Amino acid sequence: MSTDLPIEDVKKFLMGLQDEICAALEKADGKAKFIEEQWTREGGGGGRTRVIGDGAVIEKGGVNFSHVFGKGLPPSATAQRPDMAGCDFQAMGVSLVIHPRNPHVPTSHANVRLFVATKPGAEPMWWFGGGFDLTPYYGDKADCIQWHKTAKEACDPFGADVYPRFKKACDEYFFIKHRNEPRGIGGIIFDDFNEWEFGKCFQMLQSVGRAYVKAYVPIVEKHKNDKYTEDEVVFQEFRRGRYAEFNLVIDRGTQFGLQSGGRTESILMTLPPRVRWGYNWKPEPGTKEAELTEYYLKEHDWVNEK
Repeated sequence: MSTDLPIEDVKKFLMGLQDEICAALEKADGKAKFIEEQWTREGGGGGRTRVIGDGAVIEKGGVNFSHVFGKGLPPSATAQRPDMAGCDFQAMGVSLVIHPRNPHVPTSHANVRLFVATKPGAEPMWWFGGGFDLTPYYGDKADCIQWHKTAKEACDPFGADVYPRFKKACDEYFFIKHRNEPRGIGGIIFDDFNEWEFGKCFQMLQSVGRAYVKAYVPIVEKHKNDKYTEDEVVFQEFRRGRYAEFNLVIDRGTQFGLQSGGRTESILMTLPPRVRWGYNWKPEPGTKEAELTEYYLKEHDWVNEK
């Protein structure tokens, strides 16, 4: 599928970003290495799935690149954009989820992507999306501040209003409605973004994509050798259950991937390796576990937190 947009430049950046992130995470883990599987999609396109597991730090993770294209969009895409019905499309991006072994190291998620839809005789419709968010199990105020300050630094070159908007969008999106609680402490997210000319939007995508390692690896290094107990692992598994619920019930990327005939193993790579559910389970009041929902999973202006 051809357009007049510099799509190959975006693809080259995304594949390079996948390489950079994998190298940084392997170094932080110190033991495990990513295993790559290249795949093709029936209907057009393919990708590179890279998974890591059973490491010194990372229990399960993946950093995936995909570039898929085809004719006709799935219902998850046209429900909010009926003008795109019948369009040819292509979507490319890097998406990742890291589930650490140590309950004191947060789970992290990030993705950056480009979507293009075309119809004969019409200008291509395009937009960028992406962001990153953090899901701690045991709260650390300094981590939350550093995570959000790094996100703000990635946004600041593009306008003072960008970070507040993207933070608000992240808080609203990563909210588990049926639990009435956030998935984590947020970060930034943007979608359907084409407010500026293509080149400037692409620059912002690059800034956000490169900020993930700057935000996450220092937190990993800080906590990867923390001592932890089996009870803390049990709590981690209960909270991972919330993560799985969000990804399976709410996440638009999961829905789009499955409905568009994406590769199931790559899409569901985001799920935690071990989870736990208990009937009407709640942490004991006054504990570190209760502090997560009572303090950390509340709305904060983390950049200005003292």
